[in-house]
Amino acid sequence: MSALSAGNLAVITGGASGIGLAAAKAFAGLGLRVVIVDRPGPALDEAAAAIEGAIAMATDVADRAAMTTLADTIAERHGAVSVLMNNAGVGAGGDVLADPAAWEQVLGVNLMGVVHGVQSFVPAMIAHGQPGLVVNTGSKQGITQPPGNTAYNVSKAGVKALTEGLAHTLRQETGDRITAHLLIPGYTFTGMTARGATEQPAGAWSADQVVAFMLDGIAAGNFYLLCPDNETTPEQDRKRMLWAAGDLVENRPALSRWHPAWRERFDRYMAD
Repeated sequence: MSALSAGNLAVITGGASGIGLAAAKAFAGLGLRVVIVDRPGPALDEAAAAIEGAIAMATDVADRAAMTTLADTIAERHGAVSVLMNNAGVGAGGDVLADPAAWEQVLGVNLMGVVHGVQSFVPAMIAHGQPGLVVNTGSKQGITQPPGNTAYNVSKAGVKALTEGLAHTLRQETGDRITAHLLIPGYTFTGMTARGATEQPAGAWSADQVVAFMLDGIAAGNFYLLCPDNETTPEQDRKRMLWAAGDLVENRPALSRWHPAWRERFDRYMAD
């Protein structure tokens, strides 16, 4: 948690709205200097204007060269980065046979954007010798793989594997000086999930709730920051994830939870 000390520098991608903006406000509230990274537009400008001293930097995280330039520019103008939150994400994509361009967009932002963020910023965080913190935003869909938007599931499954590997590498390289954490939001009311709604659904958490849970989990030393919400309990999440793992170890049909021959068994399992 010493990385979150006042005066340190935090970089948040996808910081113009939703969980990213809530995180930027929370970091600023702790006294950190914040750099909000997002695509250019009014949302980015308004987000930076809403946080005293925040710096807006327009960048497409899917562009490796742009992310490298961003990291170099931030280091030159603002100094060493202590907190990196790779949060930028898009939700569309579709099933396996969906438009290849949609797949490229989702994987480019959700997965490769995190790869680019890690590779552009983390080597310098290791080199400057100060405490550091990396948070990558994943999703429960990257673990349980519900059918319907396979592109999104694949991107978030990749973020999970990437962040697990990053945590191991940082432990080998820095001990506990720099830590990595996987944020796994539940149902959260954001621009991406609202689908035109203007009021937060009863079942959803707010972005502020997710960030508060994230900070508590980091303080507790947790790697997996698995958020509940108002319609799914932590116990339900655990049972669903254990069932998904059981598909592999018991050699069930893929995604047996949604398989017609297994649905009733899954329902009984959840009811026990």
